[in-house]
Amino acid sequence: MGAFDYISSFCSYTYSNAKTKRKPLQTVDIKVKMDCDGCERRVRNVVRRMKGVKSVEVNRKQSRITVNGHVDPNKVLKRVKSTGKKAEFWPYIPQHMVYYPFDTGMYDKRAPAGHIRNPTQAFPAANTPGENYVSLFSDDNVQAACSIM
Repeated sequence: MGAFDYISSFCSYTYSNAKTKRKPLQTVDIKVKMDCDGCERRVRNVVRRMKGVKSVEVNRKQSRITVNGHVDPNKVLKRVKSTGKKAEFWPYIPQHMVYYPFDTGMYDKRAPAGHIRNPTQAFPAANTPGENYVSLFSDDNVQAACSIM
């Protein structure tokens, strides 16, 4: 092995490391109000042209865009906003995924059927006011429940 081989392997090693550094494969859900086919097509084309995008699914009925690929979620949101549409990250999750979905602030009229607002976005604080009421009416503390009634 000569000096030239050593230097060429070093150069190819640094070049290959820079090229393999990619963002992880992830799914980004964005809520965008789309009224017509033209709006849907414009948003889909803008996101599809981004580097690292594998697939784009648009659901106009739910006003939802799902992007799969090696992308940064904030860059996708910024690109969608560049079309002039109001956009935000998808704020809803399926109702069966939450331990206590009947707490205050969870329901949203605009949520699709079977979905509720994400608890981390609905309650930024860790302690929710609904937890205190549930502990008052427990079978373990019968005297407190009788005194309240």
